[in-house]
Amino acid sequence: MIRRNQQFLTQMYMVADFLVIQISFLAAWWLKFESEWMDYEKSLSLQSYAYWSMIYGGIAVLIGIMMSLYLPKRKKRFVDEFMKIFQVHAIAIFILLGLMFFVKEINISRTYLAIYMGFNIFAIMLYRYLLKSMLKSIRQKGLNRQFVLILGAGTLGKRFYNNLEQYPELGYEAIGFLDDYHTWDGIEEQRYKPILGTIDQLSGMLEMLPVDEVILALPLDAHSKYPSIIAACEKAGVRTLIIPDFFDYLPARPYFDNFAGMPMINVRDIPLDMAGNKLAKRMFDIVFSLFAIVMMLPVMLLVALGVRLTSPGPVIFKQERVGLNRRNFMMYKFRSMKMQVDTGEDTGWSTREDPRRTRFGTFIRKTSLDELPQFFNVLLGHMSVVGPRPERPYYVQQFRDEIPKYMVKHHVRPGITGWAQSNGLRGDTSIEERIKHDIFYIENWSLLFDIRIIFKTIRNGFMNKNAY
Repeated sequence: MIRRNQQFLTQMYMVADFLVIQISFLAAWWLKFESEWMDYEKSLSLQSYAYWSMIYGGIAVLIGIMMSLYLPKRKKRFVDEFMKIFQVHAIAIFILLGLMFFVKEINISRTYLAIYMGFNIFAIMLYRYLLKSMLKSIRQKGLNRQFVLILGAGTLGKRFYNNLEQYPELGYEAIGFLDDYHTWDGIEEQRYKPILGTIDQLSGMLEMLPVDEVILALPLDAHSKYPSIIAACEKAGVRTLIIPDFFDYLPARPYFDNFAGMPMINVRDIPLDMAGNKLAKRMFDIVFSLFAIVMMLPVMLLVALGVRLTSPGPVIFKQERVGLNRRNFMMYKFRSMKMQVDTGEDTGWSTREDPRRTRFGTFIRKTSLDELPQFFNVLLGHMSVVGPRPERPYYVQQFRDEIPKYMVKHHVRPGITGWAQSNGLRGDTSIEERIKHDIFYIENWSLLFDIRIIFKTIRNGFMNKNAY
């Protein structure tokens, strides 16, 4: 029994998108042709522009339907919705221009079109973000709930229940469990919703209870029950979601592929494997690092002078690190330690009272100013502005055997800052937690995510109590 308000909300999104497009048309028309801010020359009448805006609105909504823009969004991230909105309108404007060229309507203002498209995307993203935030707030207060029935009261089912409790803004509530073997002890009975019956009683439960979705959290040896369970759910019109018993081996956002006519789960789908994403990130890195070098050049000159005056030796310290595809490169930093007589490989961590550090070196490490030369690593293609922090080969060999999934971080370029570092995981902090954050970043990458990490790094400040 799927909630009727979900279908209503989907239809309202379509109507709202169309109306916002027409409002954007009026705003763009006023700004271009009626305000005194821009020089203008009306080549077409208001009616003609309105006519083409109506056509564009219909095209955009139709493309949105084809690209699944109007599917339920309760479980979706806003960044995914943003990318889909951008794609929908990019395709829609090309179709519109093709139609206008076909009917020889070529006198439309290009400046107007640019303003119109900017207003469209901005206004649609803004109202959707505000609506999504409002719905989250409503659901967090216990309204607009959807109810799930969990099949399996074992480790997998309890873990899903615990996770669901941590996201009240999603608006889901577990009604209870069905299980053939488990019963709650005293502590579990207080912690979890009740076990309502066995798996064979599913059909009856779906008739009696207001279930919107059934979650299959069964062990692998219960695989034979899946056909009857799915058939019962489909007969009742209830969505069925399966948590694979091996989900710990899967990425945060599994990608289903097709190989030899068979659906398969891609265990490690990485957005940056796509050529378009890779190019976009590289262009962003080049532009941002050039801007950072120009803006921070006076600071870098002062730091270089400070290193030179406080300790004999080179200003720049080069150290071998492991980067993209496990390839080694030399990472640049301002030297913060005294020159070492022993030329053997340094495999020691820096400690709080490390005698190798200079007084000025302690300052630039605490403030992260020693990292500034790494923007040149970014320009050379060794690093990215945002990504997992690179480590020395000695520690990579050690961690790859000790920490699960450690080597996944080398699927992308290492970064000057990263999701782990922006969350305070720097210096003397858990390597396991850093890797969890790095893998989350790799599997959920987007340019907006990069920008968010950069702003979070700046907002948190460059002082690091764990850096010594």
